[in-house]
Amino acid sequence: MSPRAGHPGPPSRTLAFVESPVQLLNVLEWARPHGLRGGEPDERAGAGTGAGPGPASAADAAAVPDPHRPSAPDRPPVAEPLPSVPAQVRRTAAGGPTPADAGLTVVVLSPTDPMTRGQLRRMADLARDEGHRVRWEEARGGATAPFATIGGLAGLLRRADRVVMGDPFSRYVQLLLTITRARDLVVVDDGTATMEFVAQLARGERLVRWHRKGGRPGPRDLLFAPVSSSARRRLTPGDRRRVEVFSSMPVTEVPDGVTVTANDFAWTRARFGPPRITKGADMVGTSLVETGVVDGERYLDAVRTLAKAHGATRYFAHRRESTEKLHRLATETGLEIVRPDLPLELIARRGPIGRTILSFPSTVVHTLPLALAGTGVRVAVCDIDPAWLTDHASPRAQGFLSGVTGTARDVHRLTRVSPA
Repeated sequence: MSPRAGHPGPPSRTLAFVESPVQLLNVLEWARPHGLRGGEPDERAGAGTGAGPGPASAADAAAVPDPHRPSAPDRPPVAEPLPSVPAQVRRTAAGGPTPADAGLTVVVLSPTDPMTRGQLRRMADLARDEGHRVRWEEARGGATAPFATIGGLAGLLRRADRVVMGDPFSRYVQLLLTITRARDLVVVDDGTATMEFVAQLARGERLVRWHRKGGRPGPRDLLFAPVSSSARRRLTPGDRRRVEVFSSMPVTEVPDGVTVTANDFAWTRARFGPPRITKGADMVGTSLVETGVVDGERYLDAVRTLAKAHGATRYFAHRRESTEKLHRLATETGLEIVRPDLPLELIARRGPIGRTILSFPSTVVHTLPLALAGTGVRVAVCDIDPAWLTDHASPRAQGFLSGVTGTARDVHRLTRVSPA
């Protein structure tokens, strides 16, 4: 048996491809109403074997510090991750084993970023606790990794009846779509990008992330254009293909034949909480500086002003925020920086969490009100001032970010911050 094949036995007929913890969370939300269970939830071979993530690497361990380790004197005051998933006995699906073709195999196309990898490992454990099979692929582990990954998945893809994906903009996912014969394709939320994906599909446009739209295609974009076009055609429903979008985001332009199903975070609410609510305010970070949309100095000033105005004491960092930026935020604002080891929806649901959560336009202004429904927590959002945008931000950036805020339900809109 090939070392990449995991344990023997019939494969699941539903494959889910994820590259971030939020995508894996939303796969679990989607799987709940479908009653999907995996046939072999305890597959745990090492990274690259195709079965599970195995022991964490040194980089992964560094991303999630030991809570008992004292802080070095020159280390910025960055809080250790909050406790997330308590140790628990592996559960089996109620009612006994399910046929393999009714199960779900989650394929993690592992990124290189240590914080993302750390959160993905914890989400993979949760997926196994729900009875799903997890196959961890070191998809970016060197020049030959993509060939090994795609070659190892080709057989599963050809046999799959249904493919679930978290990021239709991903070149990896688009390549995998050229192999599958699945009649059912499902796109689960990857945050605000889902809104843009559905709109582009409805308009027949090429699939481009919103913060890159408006720029000239680079050489790699031109080289990959035929694959991207093929993926867009496969994601267009027809007589032999059904397409579903599972989303908590507002979807206004629905392509003909696409089914949109609401994600209300029922699994999260059933699995975690209710949280303990503190009297203060917490702030949610964003990676808009790292993606080149917002100027770093303007962002720091805005965070400082917003935290002072609302008495915020903690800053929940986005997993892609740079260490340097977080160091400055901690030093210059006095905020306690928390790097969660799970998606914020789960951290907030478990608590403790502030009675008010402050955010700039991002996915959480749509998801947190759903995850925290009935708890009394207020989510407040502050718009991005056009003056904060960088010179090379996409021409669509301001309109898109305003749309993220304007379409959010059950949130309080704050007066735009004017940094001192």
